Amino acid sequence: MADNSSKRLSRRKFIAASGTAGALALAGCTSNPNAGGGDDERSDGDSTDGGDGGGSTEGGNSSTGDGNSEYQNLSGEINVAGSSTVYPLAQALQEQFTSEEMHPDVNITLQSTGSGGGFQNYFCVGDTDFNNASRPIKEEEQALCQDNGVNPVELKVATDALTVVVNNENDFVDEITFEQLYQIWSADSDASTWSDVNSEWPDEKLQLFGPTEASGTYDYFLETVIGEEGPGMRTDYQATENDRTIVQGVQGSQYAMGFFGFAYYSNNTDAVKALSVEGGDSDGAVAPKLETAKSGAYPLARPLFTYPARESLAEEHVAAFAKFFVEQSTNEDIVANQVGYVPNSQEEADEMMSTLESAIQEAQG
Repeated sequence: MADNSSKRLSRRKFIAASGTAGALALAGCTSNPNAGGGDDERSDGDSTDGGDGGGSTEGGNSSTGDGNSEYQNLSGEINVAGSSTVYPLAQALQEQFTSEEMHPDVNITLQSTGSGGGFQNYFCVGDTDFNNASRPIKEEEQALCQDNGVNPVELKVATDALTVVVNNENDFVDEITFEQLYQIWSADSDASTWSDVNSEWPDEKLQLFGPTEASGTYDYFLETVIGEEGPGMRTDYQATENDRTIVQGVQGSQYAMGFFGFAYYSNNTDAVKALSVEGGDSDGAVAPKLETAKSGAYPLARPLFTYPARESLAEEHVAAFAKFFVEQSTNEDIVANQVGYVPNSQEEADEMMSTLESAIQEAQG
C-alpha cells in the first residue's frame, strides 16, 4: 500500500492548499436544521420553494445581495444540476435570490444528480446553466463540454470535511486510519467483517453505504483514500445519490459505515457518529469539524465548486445569480451556520469574482 499512500499525499497537499487560504474564523459555528436532506426531498428537479434565507454576515458581503445592484427587474429561468454535497448551499442561496426582496421573477430549478451525473447528462450537453461539484471537473468532462460548445467557469464556493460515519451504538471504533478505510472500501479488499480489518473489532459483517459513481464525493474518496491508480472501490455496498438514505442505512445497523459531506452529518448528529480520521498529512486522528477543515488538519477536507456556463452568463439574470453565489461564499451565517461548510476567505472570493467578471464580459461582449 506504500505506492497508494504516496499518490494520496500529493492529492492531500492540493486539497489542503485549496481549503485553507485565508479562511474566516469560525468560532461557535452551528448547523442549519434544514441543511441535510435537501437534495433528497427535491432531487426530482422541481424548483425549491422561496424563503427569506435569513441571516446576517460577519465580515463580508451583504446577505441582501447589494453586490447585484446593477441588475434590476430580473426575470427568467436558471437550471442547476450536480453535486448533492453542494446542493444545500445552492438551495439556501436560491431561496434568498428569488425572495420577494430580491428577484421573485427569477425561477431557479435545482437537481441533485451527483457531480459527474450533472456534468455528463445535463451541463456539458447544454441542458443546464450551472453544475455544482464536490471535486474539480475532469478532462473528459471538459472535452464533452467543448464538443457541445459549453465553456465551464470554475468557481470555488466553500470547503467541506467529508465525513465517515458509523452507528451511534458502535462502541468499538471512534477513529480510523486511511489504511483501514482502504481495507474496508477498496476493490481488492477481502474484508467482509470488522474483525478482518482489526482483530480487536467484532466478528460482525460490514454493512456499507455510500454514494454512486456519479457522485463527486465518490470520486474524491476514491482518489484520496484508494488512490487514483489503485484498484478502485468495492462494489458490494449499497450505493445511492440520496444522502439521507446513507444516514438511514447507517442509523439502522450497529455494524454499518457510510460517508458523505459534513453538512449532512451536522444535521444528523443524533442519528450517526462521526469518526476521527488519521492519514494524508495529518499527525494523529483528526475529527471532522469546520475548524479542522479550514486549517487543513482534517485529512478529508476538500474544496466545493459551482460551474456556470460562460454562454449562460450572457443572460443578465444568470450572471446576477453567479455573482450572488460568489459574494455569499464569504457569508459565515449562511455557509457555516446554516449549511455547515467553511466559507471562502475574502481573498478567495475576490479571486473568484475576478474570474467570473471576466467570463461575464466575454459572454456579454
